[in-house]
Amino acid sequence: MKNGLLITILSLLFVGCSHKVPALNNNNNNISDANEISPDTVSIDDHNYDDSNNMKNNNILSSNVMNNSSDGFRSIYFAFDKYNISSNMQSNMSTNIKVAKDSSHKIKLEGNCDEFGTDEYNYALGLKRAKAVKDEMVSQSIAPAKMIIISFGESNPVCKESTNSCYERNRRVDIHLLK
Repeated sequence: MKNGLLITILSLLFVGCSHKVPALNNNNNNISDANEISPDTVSIDDHNYDDSNNMKNNNILSSNVMNNSSDGFRSIYFAFDKYNISSNMQSNMSTNIKVAKDSSHKIKLEGNCDEFGTDEYNYALGLKRAKAVKDEMVSQSIAPAKMIIISFGESNPVCKESTNSCYERNRRVDIHLLK
């Protein structure tokens, strides 16, 4: 009897902890049913990427979107489930490196994710994204001690619509001067 109760409780615990995310409807890129998905089950075409896992040329990458600060930094955007800096973001990285070199202040790199995945996974992915930006800046002669990294995971979205465009805007690293 005790084993049956224990199995039932554990089963409910695991089912209750699953993270459901909406599936994309291929016809209009809006949200349809809520289904369980993982990065292995998501079609690359559903997320507007080319074969090299870079984001296709779209508004978010062809524009130089500023951070939500007035420091002059530009956000760095990432492909779904990726933390490598794409070639499309090199112009933004160059701007950020110039701003960082011209300042004597410390820099905060904030990693962010879209809503897909567990809180823990997105927190780790946000840290990897912030570290990738830090590593790139270090390779361009910015002192590592000048930078701190933080992850907000999925908890700091810039938009909340259920669209590919919104998801792309949330997969980013924002950079701020600490004054």
